[in-house]
Amino acid sequence: MTKSIYPCLWFDGQAEEAAKLYCSVFNNSVITERNPIVVRFELDGFRVMGLNGGPKFKINPSISLFVYCTSEEETERIYNALIAGGTALMPLDKYPWSAKYGWLQDKVSMTWQISVVDKPGTPSSIRPSLLFTSSQFGRAEEAINLYGSIFKNSSTELLFHHEPGDPNAGKVLYSEFQLNNYPLIAMDGPGEHGYTFSEGVSLVVECETQEEIDHYWMKLTEGGREDMCGWLKDKFGVSWQIVPSILGKLMSDPEKAPRVMQAFLQMRKFDIAALLRA
Repeated sequence: MTKSIYPCLWFDGQAEEAAKLYCSVFNNSVITERNPIVVRFELDGFRVMGLNGGPKFKINPSISLFVYCTSEEETERIYNALIAGGTALMPLDKYPWSAKYGWLQDKVSMTWQISVVDKPGTPSSIRPSLLFTSSQFGRAEEAINLYGSIFKNSSTELLFHHEPGDPNAGKVLYSEFQLNNYPLIAMDGPGEHGYTFSEGVSLVVECETQEEIDHYWMKLTEGGREDMCGWLKDKFGVSWQIVPSILGKLMSDPEKAPRVMQAFLQMRKFDIAALLRA
């Protein structure tokens, strides 16, 4: 069964700097693995991978991390800590949908939406938030339905459309959904944004078996494209990494790691048996 889904943030040498910053902001946070290429960390249980991939791809606001805080004071604290050296995309303020909300790009380019929860007693949480813009505008609901058909234990918790009479009537104003019990957000983004989905932020799917890898690879590449080393783009342009959960263990073996790396650098879809033979 699928072990985990989590975001991967593409940096140009700043992965550890980012991890240290985020762990200083969020409670109960820790760096769990670090090497020159990958830094893995948890923010109050929310898993993230930072990848030092070089200058090829840049993070943009098409996938942000949406943080729900349990109080306005906590919302202000997190927003102010993350925006230091960064830029406000929407200043921290009261909005029709939230008593306290702000959208920012931090000093290492990651974007965050920080909001107080609207119902007292709702726990704090972090969710990747997908914004469908430009040529993908209006496809958020299509994507939610497609992903829900691919991943087990999927559900749509909330789905609000722009109301009749609105220029964007029928488009997704806001939604919350789960893929294999992993929570995400999706919205359609009207207007000119100048960005869309890229490899800057991807979604990693860890798989226990080759059957799972084959399933996700086949379904998510339909209408999309295959890339190298387990990366793919789906029909909406969202980047995914479909990886075997055993990869980390193989790469931690000093003797085996160079051969494993040489093997997977030649792969598009991961082949677990070939990695074990390396």
